[in-house]
Order: sequence, then structure tokens, then C-alpha cells
Amino acid sequence: MNKQVFINLAVKDLQKSMNFYLALGFVNNPQFSDETAKCMVWSDSIFVMIMTHEKFSVFATKPIADTKSTLAGLFSLSFDNFAEVNRLVENGIKAGGIEPCEMRDYGFMQQRTIEDLDGHTWELFYMDISKFPTEASS
Repeated sequence: MNKQVFINLAVKDLQKSMNFYLALGFVNNPQFSDETAKCMVWSDSIFVMIMTHEKFSVFATKPIADTKSTLAGLFSLSFDNFAEVNRLVENGIKAGGIEPCEMRDYGFMQQRTIEDLDGHTWELFYMDISKFPTEASS
């Protein structure tokens, strides 16, 4: 079996959150979705499970963080070009997300940050590894 990554996030409004993730390019898998949780597919091996606080609490061993005021993690998604990053960040903003900081350009990588409706932070980036700095020979 291929290794898979499941990111589980507590959200306050399941439908609005699903719409946000659809705007970022995720696809909903209805087989693993119900009125308490939605399985949002990024690729064959990466999934985001968005769950109501009640559903999330079933699995949690600690109180749910207020991700609107506290950073709980940074999740990064790569794209084939920066135009796609820009398009999806704009779609995410239209779906209720916010962009908390300006675009960052590292020369070999351009990155934009977007927060979902609950403050979960996503870094969307394009990287051209051929532009990665190398040590200068002496």
C-alpha cells in the first residue's frame, strides 16, 4: 500500500470550510464524508479531513486550539507555476480565507500564505530548484 498523509482539522462551519478547500483545488471524496466530516483530496496520497469540533473531539486528547489566534502548524502545498499559486490564493480569499502577509520571494521559490476560515495556515508555493543558490567555489 502507498503511504498516505491525512491532515485532520477542526472547523466551525463544515460547508463553508469545504467550499474554501474546493476553491484551493481540493476535491471532496463523498465516500469518506458525512454531516460531521469531509474528506478533501489533494492527491492520491494526501488528504485533509475537515471535521466539526464535536467530531474532532472524539479523536483529540487535548483541547482544540483556537487557530484564529494561535498558530498550530504550517501546511505547505507545491504548485507547477506561480500563476497557479496566485489563482488559488485569490479563489481562497473569495471563499472566505485571508492572506495574513505579503508574498515572499526567495529567488528560487515564491510563496503566498492563506488562512482558512478557522485560521489554519497554508503556504502555497512554486519552487524552481534550478535557481536554488549553490556555494560559490573559492
